[in-house]
Amino acid sequence: VSTSHLQLAAFALGTVGWILCTVSMGIVEWRVWHVDNTTIISSGVAWVGIWKVCFISYLHVSPGYKEQFCHKFSGYDSSIPHEIYAAQGLLLIAMFMGLLGLTATIFALRNIYMGITHKTLITRFFLVGGCFYIFAGLCVLIPVSWNFYSVTHNQSIAFPPSYYMPSSPAAQEAGVAIPIGIVAAILLLLSGTFSLSYRFPVTANTVTK
Repeated sequence: VSTSHLQLAAFALGTVGWILCTVSMGIVEWRVWHVDNTTIISSGVAWVGIWKVCFISYLHVSPGYKEQFCHKFSGYDSSIPHEIYAAQGLLLIAMFMGLLGLTATIFALRNIYMGITHKTLITRFFLVGGCFYIFAGLCVLIPVSWNFYSVTHNQSIAFPPSYYMPSSPAAQEAGVAIPIGIVAAILLLLSGTFSLSYRFPVTANTVTK
C-alpha cells in the first residue's frame, strides 16, 4: 500500500480530469463571437460550441424578455470547420478511454488494498490504465489546441443562412470550455504518468504467474 500513493493520486486526478472532459464537451462556450449586427443576435454575442451555436435574441419575444436560440450542427454541413467535427469525435473517444483508465486503476488499487499481492496482474492494470489516461489526455488536448488556434487567428465559419450567423465575427475570444479542456488534458496526462510509474516492491511476498 505504501508504494501506491502516486497511483491513488492518479485515480483522483484522472477522475477530476474525466469529469472536466465531459463538462467541456457539453458546454457551448468554446468560441465567443462578438458581432456588429444586433438585428437578430440582440446581445451582440454568440457562442459557438462543438455541437451547436447559440445566441440571445429579442426578435420573437415580448419586450423585456429574452430567449436563447440554438442551432445544432448537422453532420452534412460541409461549411462547419474540421476542428469542430474533430472535437466531437476525439472528446467522445477521450471520455470512453478515460473511463477505461479509471476502471483499470480501480481494479489495481482494489487488489493492493485488499492485500492481493499478484505482481503481474497489478502492474499490468496500472500500465493499461496509464496508457488509457495518456491517450484520453491527447484526445482532449488536440481539439482544444486546434480550436484555440482558430480563435486566436479569428478564423471565420461560413454558417448556413438558417443559422442567422455572420460568416465572420468582429472579434472572438476563447470560451470557458477551452481552459476547462486544457485542465482536463493536463490532469489526464499526469494521471497516466503516475500510473505508469508504479513499481511493485521487490521485498514483498508476491504471487507471480
